[in-house]
Amino acid sequence: MTHDANIQDAQFVVPCADLSATLAFFTETLGFRVDAIHPADDPRVAVLSGHGTRLRLERGAGAPGTLRLVCRDPAAIAGGAAELTAPNGTRVLVVAAEPPLAMPPLRSSFVLSRARGAAFAPGRAGMRYRDLLPDRLGGAFIASHITIPDGGPVPDYVHFHAVAFQMIYCAKGWVRVVYEDQGEPFVLHEGDCALQPPRIRHRVLECSPGLEVVEVSSPAEHETFADHALPLPTAVVRPDREFGGQRFVRHRVQQATFQAWRQPGFEVCDLGIGEATKGLVNVSVVRSGGATATRGHHPGGDLLLSFVLAGTGMLEVDGHPAEPLERGDAFCIPTDRTHAVSGCSRPFEMLEVHVPAYARLAQR
Repeated sequence: MTHDANIQDAQFVVPCADLSATLAFFTETLGFRVDAIHPADDPRVAVLSGHGTRLRLERGAGAPGTLRLVCRDPAAIAGGAAELTAPNGTRVLVVAAEPPLAMPPLRSSFVLSRARGAAFAPGRAGMRYRDLLPDRLGGAFIASHITIPDGGPVPDYVHFHAVAFQMIYCAKGWVRVVYEDQGEPFVLHEGDCALQPPRIRHRVLECSPGLEVVEVSSPAEHETFADHALPLPTAVVRPDREFGGQRFVRHRVQQATFQAWRQPGFEVCDLGIGEATKGLVNVSVVRSGGATATRGHHPGGDLLLSFVLAGTGMLEVDGHPAEPLERGDAFCIPTDRTHAVSGCSRPFEMLEVHVPAYARLAQR
């Protein structure tokens, strides 16, 4: 749908029995201004503007409705009241444009998400989402396996997320993206990863057919905002800029270096997210280094989420029967459980996201 040049603006109709009293409420109490009023001798209609909207007060009967005012400083509106009622009965809700993040208490649980036969739900900008943590650990985290089957240009726009943490890992194919203050658009290839710090503006431009990415965010429910004013790429490049106390990170698989992991027979590559988040979240890729089995253990902390990138193995968790693992499977281990990943094929590779202390993330 295109914009019609014949449409000059939009007005919300607000019916009112007493136009004079309702007009005084919206102008004197809420700070709207009068743009038009008629007839002069006995007004029946008044058009007001303010706070990014236009209201058309019409004398007469009708449902009063609800008006939601999104404010930078709610305390400066009508003495800081969260809700008011106009003389005509219209409810006016005064809310913050950028309210503090709601970080629910973490509820740790064992989760095993199977790739085979999994359903993908439609999401934003043509993306399809598979939920890796259906219980969201009480609302603390969301982990998604995202795919774009057709590839090509992505109908995205400049946007940002109100989050405490968010990362994306390219598990298959490639995707071209652009980020605020990070230079020209670039391609994330299979094995590349990016930390998207809180509120950084970004846009997905195009991708290969069958793109797959793994995205992990906290909290699970968070808002995504469009930014129609900021063009990307930005003119200034500031790779060391902090957003919400975190730096943007782009890990490239070509520069990956592996070293011995905490369990014999495995190697690990740190993706640099721990340093960029000041220890809030650690993300790594673990691969078999020659052994076909290993005993695993929880490294401590509040979240240990793994996604199998390649190969097969067996997952053993206290209190549960052994389960086969294959590419695309994901599992979350509670802090009070020991576990083992054994019988691994060569190659075997998995992405691991570790949050040492959720309370620190929630208080960032």
